Amino acid sequence: MTQELEIEFKNVLTKEQYDFLLKEFNVDDIMIVRQTNHYFDTPQMALKSLSSGLRIRETNDKIVCTLKEKASENIHIETTDVLTKEQAELMLAGLNFFAPRVKERLIQLNISIEQLHVFGTLTTDRVELPYKGGTIVFDHSFYLQRDDYEVEYETSNEIEGKKIFDDFLNEYQIEKQIADKKIARFMKALKDKKGR
Repeated sequence: MTQELEIEFKNVLTKEQYDFLLKEFNVDDIMIVRQTNHYFDTPQMALKSLSSGLRIRETNDKIVCTLKEKASENIHIETTDVLTKEQAELMLAGLNFFAPRVKERLIQLNISIEQLHVFGTLTTDRVELPYKGGTIVFDHSFYLQRDDYEVEYETSNEIEGKKIFDDFLNEYQIEKQIADKKIARFMKALKDKKGR
């Protein structure tokens, strides 16, 4: 288990901008990692009401359960436990909860473990590259018949990171459009779909 601060800046990209940046940074297919996020909440959306999110993330080499709690606009506190494939499958089926540190934190937040259920899945093709003391991330996500693209900059210093990210957007002539968290975009798409 780890608990850490995540400082990141995000911006929406068009498909053309995303494709251009992959070329500009010499990204080839082998550098793209597919990850699948399964999102949990209670029927009353108790986590959403706390500006928090709970997910199981699967990649080829690792499965983790992460609780993200908003600390400020660009900072989140993440509590993470590593899972086995079997543990993840049981959690996704609602049969048990195998993430002890995450569970402990959920109990502190008065979230009912028994009421948690998966409400959706989002897949992302991700590229992570070292960039000016942090990590630049290019994401292509697809969910509910939608595709979206974004750039993130992850850093250990919020003030320096903001300047580096703003300079990056200026250099590549990308209009500033703050991207919501993936879970928020998924929720909006789900709401739109139900509203039809």
